[in-house]
Amino acid sequence: MDFLRPASWEEALAAKAEHPTAVPIAGGTDVMVEINFDHRRPEYLLDLNRIADLGEWEVGEETVRLGASVPYTKIMENLRAELPGLALASHTVASPQIRNRGGVGGNLGCASPAGDAHPALLSAGCEVEVESAARGVRMIPIDEFYLGVKRNALQQDELIRAVHLPKADGPQQFSKVGTRNAMVIAVCAFGIALHPETRTVRTGIGSAAPTPIRAKEAEQFLAAALDEGGFWESGAPIPPSVAKQFAQLASGACNPIDDVRGSAKYRRHAVGIMARRTLGWTWESYRGNAHGTKGGAQCA
Repeated sequence: MDFLRPASWEEALAAKAEHPTAVPIAGGTDVMVEINFDHRRPEYLLDLNRIADLGEWEVGEETVRLGASVPYTKIMENLRAELPGLALASHTVASPQIRNRGGVGGNLGCASPAGDAHPALLSAGCEVEVESAARGVRMIPIDEFYLGVKRNALQQDELIRAVHLPKADGPQQFSKVGTRNAMVIAVCAFGIALHPETRTVRTGIGSAAPTPIRAKEAEQFLAAALDEGGFWESGAPIPPSVAKQFAQLASGACNPIDDVRGSAKYRRHAVGIMARRTLGWTWESYRGNAHGTKGGAQCA
């Protein structure tokens, strides 16, 4: 196994172009586990740790440009107001040591349906900035990024440079079920974001389908119910019947499997429970923050 260590982004792109099978490594929290257990033996490892740009972020007027290697700890500490859903998801990632090393780019690169960042990225509605030496930069909408189990839309010569996320214009939430409270892969996870400016709702579901997914029918139902009932203006409590239907539609969007962490039946049930609870939390936050100033933040 050869270890490639570029000193700049341009060198990294050139190395990836010359060795398309090279596996990028930054935090290494997934890749090194696979190598240590002999589940993967790449010919080349492409170390990105010397590229400072990947560990930086920029807060603009409407969006946050988040470098692919910004550690989860930094997201929690510095971007909780702008990206509350991702900050909550970051808080549930493994241990402090892992949160100090791992970043969103690694979750996207591995494309595991159980990755903690995916529900928050889907519910926020972000774009992934990727680049190759030959074709330059392209932006991939998050809805088009996940292609299958641990498969993403990257071409062989492309690397993830950053993620562009809209700044929260309303409350966001994240909930995760695991076999214990810490250091655990999600049995299933659910993210929700209210977008009062467009009167829309977005969701993200993890570990309950071959890829991270949205519950689009549930989103459309809830957005219509909030609009038709005048809830965006009044901030009145959401009727239990609406919350129940939203939860059922979210559960119905799942296509889970049975495995050692949980059964398909349990996953569908848990997603419905999380959908109802996170909807309750986000709506209470919306009502309590002048109907939709930047909201946050509880975690199941």
